[in-house]
Amino acid sequence: MKKYKVLFTSRTGNTEKVAVKIYEAIADSSKDIQKIEAFEGGDDAEIYFIGFWADHGSCSMEVMDCLDEIHGKKIALFGTCGMGSNKEYYAGIEASVSAFIPDDNEYLGMFLCQGKMPIQVRNKYEEMLKRDAGDEKAKFMIKNFNEAMLHPDKRDLENAAAFASKIVEEIEHGMYD
Repeated sequence: MKKYKVLFTSRTGNTEKVAVKIYEAIADSSKDIQKIEAFEGGDDAEIYFIGFWADHGSCSMEVMDCLDEIHGKKIALFGTCGMGSNKEYYAGIEASVSAFIPDDNEYLGMFLCQGKMPIQVRNKYEEMLKRDAGDEKAKFMIKNFNEAMLHPDKRDLENAAAFASKIVEEIEHGMYD
């Protein structure tokens, strides 16, 4: 059994970039990284970092199923979403996804950053603007889409590494026993 396991799902590559950075930041040789799709159960590590892409303010069904299979462990979440750094929105995602962690686990916190979105998302908002040139939501979402094209960026990845390092340090100092 490994001490640490990084599990992730990534539709556009954003979450995979963050997962690799978190894996690299874990200063322990007893670690592994794996896509959730290949995960076969929750008894091969003590501490899990579970990565997801935000799906309408939550996570995909495969992440829900993965979390449901892990018991008696420590779990940290990380993810990417198209929306920029909106603390209230991020808090809602955290509340939604962390609710799927079974109660016999210890929740360690979440890291979330912006990630680029598929071009179809922008196309949807451009269609909304064609129907109503004054649609402020569509204008905002196109602006957000453009900003997201550069994410996760270097600072996002550094922040993800810092998140993982802090958790590892706290575990090593007995803060989660």
